[in-house]
Parts: sequence; structure tokens; C-alpha cells
Amino acid sequence: MTIYDELKARGLIAQVTDEEEIKELINNGKATFYIGFDPTADSLHVGHFMALMLMRRLQRAGNRPIALIGGGTGMVGDPSGRTDMRSMMTVETIQHNCDCFKKQMSKFIDFSDGKALMLNNADWLMELNYIELLREVGACFSVNNMLRAECYKQRMEKGLSFLEFNYMIMQSYDFYHMFQTVGCNLQCGGDDQWSNMLGGTELIRRKLGKDAYAMTITLLLTSEGKKMGKTQAGAVWLDPEKTSPYDFYQYWRNVDDADVLKCLRMLTDLPLEQIDEMDKWEGAQLNQAKEILAFELTKLVHSEEEAQKAQDTARALFSQGGDRANMPTTALTAADITDGAITVVDLMVKCGLAPSKGEARRLIQQGGVEIDGEKVKDTAVAVAASALEGEGVTIKKGKKVFHRAMVQ
Repeated sequence: MTIYDELKARGLIAQVTDEEEIKELINNGKATFYIGFDPTADSLHVGHFMALMLMRRLQRAGNRPIALIGGGTGMVGDPSGRTDMRSMMTVETIQHNCDCFKKQMSKFIDFSDGKALMLNNADWLMELNYIELLREVGACFSVNNMLRAECYKQRMEKGLSFLEFNYMIMQSYDFYHMFQTVGCNLQCGGDDQWSNMLGGTELIRRKLGKDAYAMTITLLLTSEGKKMGKTQAGAVWLDPEKTSPYDFYQYWRNVDDADVLKCLRMLTDLPLEQIDEMDKWEGAQLNQAKEILAFELTKLVHSEEEAQKAQDTARALFSQGGDRANMPTTALTAADITDGAITVVDLMVKCGLAPSKGEARRLIQQGGVEIDGEKVKDTAVAVAASALEGEGVTIKKGKKVFHRAMVQ
């Protein structure tokens, strides 16, 4: 099976341009391709998994990935999939986030000996002269066509700033610049980027001619990555300081039955033949498939040791409900205690088990919260400070989420 056939079989490709040229490039290790990463946080999250695994697979087939950090475009803001204008970041914040990204990406991508590049588009976008950009690039774009792009339609009713309107031109210029400077001949991205990506191929065709266009082909990832990584308590990060290995494991252990095989194909290195066999699994066997998914991805991100600890802890908790050795823990301080106690509602929010007090109350009212094995029946219930001393208390949310709270 060629690498292109494998990507299709794993469900990673939704749409392409110039399919035969793409096959020739990536199957023969001739692609220098880029995927963009928005530096709006200091950690990647599981929604980036699909892109990272695509880069990993293509690199193993001899192709060269470019992780393009949007330090320049990040100062403008991408209107894609948004209904509001996001806040702008400082140069220092963007650089810090870029440094964090590279450390995390190095677990997936080999950056040694020129096998991969990490570039920051601020290095060329910040140096552009506005008049020169208008003359060289602006003349290649039709405003009518841009306004028809889905990414702009979503923002037109509530207001699209001229700042954001420039995003397509800037992203297109990225491809144009890297095509000329580092030989980048393939770009990859989610379906919300389709219009921006086509803008890049069109810019190269118009500026460099038909022969150049033959090498500027675009591959479109499915949008599944956008759906991943969100829980009621927020994003699931790759940074263990933000999401513990146990919580990371539990996120994948709790995926819907309908999604487990899809995630195994897209995100793990397990052979397709092994995953296809799991298609026959039903009932309790699906829980085994979820354990395999959770273990493989935790091993990939945090190490096999952490994956084993997370799995052992999860199994012990579900079977006995009492092993707290590796349970995720929140240490409270005296400032969190009022009149010798803390309400369960406040405790849920403090431990990251609910994003708001309203959501915590809803969970309690639905009978989804237990403290040390006792169901919490009243939203006004409080936990005494004395109970939080020593080993603390165990909070159970739903059927599968366990958390310990204790006073430092």
C-alpha cells in the first residue's frame, strides 16, 4: 500500500487538487509540505493530532514537513470558523508559544539534519512593504471571489474588519514565499482553510506561470480535528501541566462508540489490518478498543510509562473505586476555604470538573456527582476542611471521571 493509499484508508483525506500529481509527489518522497499552526496558546491540543500524525506519516515516507507557525498572521486573526474578532497577541507571547510548540512537535516529527523545518511567517510578513505588497500580490486577488469564500461569509453579518480581510492574502503569500525560498510544493489543512489554500495556488500560478502551478498542489484534511479536544471543562492539551497524562488517557478512553475505530485509524500507528478486525467487535469489546486507543495515544504524547500508569489507575478506580496513587489531584489552599468548608459546586469548578458553577449545579441536580462514594443530592452541600486533610476526598463525575481534592 502506498502512503497516499494509506492516508485515504485511514480517512485523512477529504479533498485534493491534482490527485495524480499528489500521488507522484508523496509516494516518491518528493514533497516539501507545510501545515500551519496558530500560536494562540502555549500548548498544542488533541485537535492538532490529525495534522501531527499526517506530518509524521508523510515524513516517514521520505517527504519533508514544514511546521509553519503563524507569528505574523497571528497578529491579524483568521476569520475562519469564527463569529467574533479575536484579541491580538504581543510578539513576546507569540515567540513563547512557538518555543513550546517545537518542543511538543519534536515528539512526532524529526527536526534533525534538515529532515523538517519550523518556520515563523513573522520572519517575512513583518518585513513586507505595504505598497509593494499591494502591487505584487494584491493585484492577483479578486475582491468578488474573496467575498464568496465561506470563511468570510460567516463573518459578514456581524462585521468583518479590513484587518481580517487581509488574512487570505497573507496566507497565500506564505505559500508563495516558501515555494520560492525552501521549495515548498504542497500545502495541507482543514476544510475551513480551503479558500485560503486555493488562494495560494492561484497566486503562484499567476506570478510564476503554468509550469510552477503543476507543483503547487493542495491537499485537504477532513475537519475531524476541529471536533477533537473539547470537553465541558475546556480543551485537552498535550502539555502535562495543563492536562495530566491520566486525564489525557481518560479523554480517549471515553470517546463515543461510533468514533473509536475512526480515531484508531486516523491517530494511531496500529496496522490497518488490526483495526479492521476490530470492526467486528461489539459491546464490551468496544471498551477494549477504547483502552487500546487511549493507551496508544498517551504513549505517543507522554511515554509508555505514563500510559501504563494511567491505564493501571483507571482500571483500579473502576474496579475498586479507591486507588488514589496516580489519580489527578487538585491541591486547595486556605484561600479556597470559607467558614471551614467549600461547597461542592465551588469544588467542582476549582478541580476543573465543570467550566462554571451553573454547569456544576446541573451535574449535581442530574445525580452525576459523588463525594467518597456518596451521591451529592443538594447543590448547597459543602465539604468540611477537615475532610480535605490527609488523603483528601475523591470526587466522581458521571461514571468514569475520578478526581482527588485535598488541602495543602
